[in-house]
Amino acid sequence: MDLLMPLPQIYVEKTLAIIKPDIIDKEEEIRDIILRSGFTIVQRRKLHLSPEHCSNFYVEQYGKMFFPNLTAYMSSGPLVAMILARHKAISYWKELLGPSNSLIAKETHPDSLRAIYGTDDLRNALHGSNDFAAAEREIRFMFPEVIIEPVPIGQAAKDYLNLYVTPTLLRGLTELCKQKPADPLTWLADWLLENNPNKPKLCHCPVTEEPY
Repeated sequence: MDLLMPLPQIYVEKTLAIIKPDIIDKEEEIRDIILRSGFTIVQRRKLHLSPEHCSNFYVEQYGKMFFPNLTAYMSSGPLVAMILARHKAISYWKELLGPSNSLIAKETHPDSLRAIYGTDDLRNALHGSNDFAAAEREIRFMFPEVIIEPVPIGQAAKDYLNLYVTPTLLRGLTELCKQKPADPLTWLADWLLENNPNKPKLCHCPVTEEPY
């Protein structure tokens, strides 16, 4: 008798990424690298922080020798903040960034983003959250309207799919096998749109105008 093994549960993690002011013109190619590395860009915004905002964002660095230069650098022009998501997003993004000092990155991790786009210890091109607590705080700072909640996994994900997706999808796949269209993906997409149970129902009741 075959034993059914439970499906592995994949936790979708979020992290904050920042393209810093001096390389903002490289945003398009950096976003392409991000997407090709398996990340989803959940949200993006371009903003120009004041020195005070930068001080609040980097509050954990307050009192260090480089702090004034850091806040001046980060407030020197617009930057791009992004929420990235994937399995182990925090550690994978840090690995993609490389060492925080771009001069060291160029020697030890020449293919890392900070080696490619960074200049020195201060102007290291990109930011990434250090750990889960930092990611949560930084995402709330840059995207205050975002509600950080876990992505459904395991049984919760199965229950959601079984309730809202699977019944309609199975009907569509069954019909697809019967029809055998030349372009099955487009056909299925059209079928799902046409047979979406949540599609608004139009009322064709006659409209009675009241006399003036």
